[in-house]
Amino acid sequence: MAQVPHLMQAAVAERVGEPLRLLQVSTPRPAAGEVLIRVAASAVNPLDTKILAGAAEHARQPLPAILGIDVAGVVVAAGDQVTRFRVGDAVFGMAGGVGGHPGSLAEYMAADERLLARKPANLSLREAAAVPLVFITAWEGLVDRAAVSAGQHVLVRGGAGGVGQMALQIARARGAVTAATGSPAASEAIERLGATFVDKAEPPAEVVARMTGGEGFDIVFDTAGGASLDAAFAMVRRFGHVVSALGWGSHALAPLSFRAASYSGVFTLLPLLTGDGRDHHGEILDAARALAEAGDLTPALDPRHFTLATAGDAYRAVETGEVHGKIVVDIEDPAA
Repeated sequence: MAQVPHLMQAAVAERVGEPLRLLQVSTPRPAAGEVLIRVAASAVNPLDTKILAGAAEHARQPLPAILGIDVAGVVVAAGDQVTRFRVGDAVFGMAGGVGGHPGSLAEYMAADERLLARKPANLSLREAAAVPLVFITAWEGLVDRAAVSAGQHVLVRGGAGGVGQMALQIARARGAVTAATGSPAASEAIERLGATFVDKAEPPAEVVARMTGGEGFDIVFDTAGGASLDAAFAMVRRFGHVVSALGWGSHALAPLSFRAASYSGVFTLLPLLTGDGRDHHGEILDAARALAEAGDLTPALDPRHFTLATAGDAYRAVETGEVHGKIVVDIEDPAA
């Protein structure tokens, strides 16, 4: 652990609803199977802000805690039994910030190597940090659950959001024909990804009639839940598949059943919370690296730069929804 300081700076969530505080804390030491990452960048997800607000019991992250689910950085030390990475490797992953695991809003982070992958060669560490949670969510839904394939017609409800943009890129890379709902302001972002824009205000039945001749879509990926998921059930074709990353609440299943269609839910946090499936998260991120290096995956970043000292401002920007791409906190100077 040469050149790793005993103390580091971290943005700490001390109490629910209170601002993050920049504190000096002990630098973690990697346990068996873990690497120590010098953190370069930490992306901010809506879930991070919900944890701070006390509105995410399912994340099981008691405070005080270092938040930050997504990370990108460089391995500076390795615990026993580490086999995948060496000191100096640039890595990215969804590796903490929930389930009692310290997160990435710190200068250093200890992480299970199974949750990580090598950074795509053509992405900066800042760009790589914006990928893990949203990409894993989209991949688990489209590939693991719905087995998206060439020629299928895929509709993403909420295509301009973080998960939606990843879903559109995954589906297109696998040969699917893509469309996505959104507000008129989102049309450019959706069309830039090669998808047909659908105004979210257009009635589902009219969309199905206009775009599929009344048949419905092979796969509908819902990213919003609630009424959006109800609409998804009415837009899938016979024997099709609806996937949702926010399948909470009460829903009438008759529209789905009458089509003999399937439904799958995605809960991306499970490997972090239970330990099960961690190897697969690393495999999914290897797939993200391959897509990025092939030119088929590009994360959209908000142009603003935040630091550990201004991480609270980054959280507020996500809370208000005033973002133009993924918000990333720079732990190191990206120009360094």
